[in-house]
Amino acid sequence: MSVAHRLPDACVADFQRDGFLPSLPVLPADEVAELRRRVDHIREELAELEPRLYEVEAAWSSRPDQNVCHFLGGWQVDPVLHDLVFDPRVTVPAAQLLGVSRLRFWHDQVFFKPPHHPGVVPWHQDYSYWTRTGPPCHITVFLALDATDQANGCVEFVPGSHHWGLLPRVAFDAPREALLEHLSPAQRAVFRPRAAPLRAGEASFHDCLTVHGSAANRSARPRCGLVLNYMAADTRVLDGSAPLVRHAAPLAEGEVVDGPLFPVVLGG
Repeated sequence: MSVAHRLPDACVADFQRDGFLPSLPVLPADEVAELRRRVDHIREELAELEPRLYEVEAAWSSRPDQNVCHFLGGWQVDPVLHDLVFDPRVTVPAAQLLGVSRLRFWHDQVFFKPPHHPGVVPWHQDYSYWTRTGPPCHITVFLALDATDQANGCVEFVPGSHHWGLLPRVAFDAPREALLEHLSPAQRAVFRPRAAPLRAGEASFHDCLTVHGSAANRSARPRCGLVLNYMAADTRVLDGSAPLVRHAAPLAEGEVVDGPLFPVVLGG
């Protein structure tokens, strides 16, 4: 793995202890502005571009005034988003934190909260939606395209929750606290979320089992985040009943997740 973009050992230790790294400078202002422009274009043309994407969140489509705008697959419709998937400023620290030498792309997402919008992202574990692949060796990168803080609904993480095992999946439009009813008394006792505010161009990294979520945007500022999800290159299909994402070739149970939509982005 390239020495460039590697993190200090202390950052890796923090990630292993807490299940997340709250902030890392990734992109300069000019690149952030260009990404923001391109993400805005996709968002404004969602009706036209939807067939080329993986998914547009149904809860947002039915109730955009109540739910966060969320879609997957933007890297398939924009070359700058596509190239970012392979950027070593993202892939090197992601692989290092995941503890692998070969990293595979899983998929991308966009989360957008307009000013004064009530939409929340309920407490959840990413892997609860990804159990058709395994073992769970996945990592999520949240790249802020706007400055985020608690006023406009930044991501919040529950330290140490990646050690709790797999919890039930919650619906995207569920109440923010829906997951809490599934926690044990011991887990509830240490459920102390930590906000992870970011400057535009900074990213947070978190384990696929780390409990996280975000509150409503109470501010007059928008909050847009581009999410890149990665996994170990030898991750396998646990359920081959349907393609893992729209447009992907079917893969049989037990096969390595592979194909042009799941490229190895680091380690060859």
